[in-house]
Amino acid sequence: MHVTFGGKLIGELQGLSYTVQREKAPIYTMGNADPRSFSRGKRGIAGSLVFKVFDRSALLEAFRDQGFIANRNDTPSLFVIGDVNIPTIEKASGMIGTLDGSANPTVSVITLDKILARPRYPDQILPFDIVITAANEYGSFSRMSIHGVEILNVGSGMSIDDMSTDEACTFVATSITPWNSQGFVKTLGQGKTKTI
Repeated sequence: MHVTFGGKLIGELQGLSYTVQREKAPIYTMGNADPRSFSRGKRGIAGSLVFKVFDRSALLEAFRDQGFIANRNDTPSLFVIGDVNIPTIEKASGMIGTLDGSANPTVSVITLDKILARPRYPDQILPFDIVITAANEYGSFSRMSIHGVEILNVGSGMSIDDMSTDEACTFVATSITPWNSQGFVKTLGQGKTKTI
């Protein structure tokens, strides 16, 4: 089984769980104690991820280069990727868009008090997709996806009795593509395979 987050293979993931919940309320009519039907409300998708910690946070490392816009004064220099520059156009002499080309606008750049920063905490990671690909020893393989994942909480603990350190986090998501077959790999012998 392989798991990718935003297209990056994650080898430290130990466990993944999810639940799908939907609000449903009974509809009653006069003269009958039993519900006639149920109205369907909002749906929620949530779950948890458990990572093995070797020498860093696997989740933060996977999204190290995918920055977000942050305040310059709130971000330590270790997490700064670059400045955010906004191009501006000042009107030059003449009309912009004239046919004779006399209107050449002046383009300049202003730098804001914002920067492009790498995530310091997992809840700063922008939404991403989780794709799980599984195969068995007979050659059939399948895939499922969890879309629009947003990290909510992260926790970890350690003690002298622990042989290893884990990091757990909870998430919400926008949708799920259930498990579906991706085909079958047939072994033809002599190291050759064929996808069916």
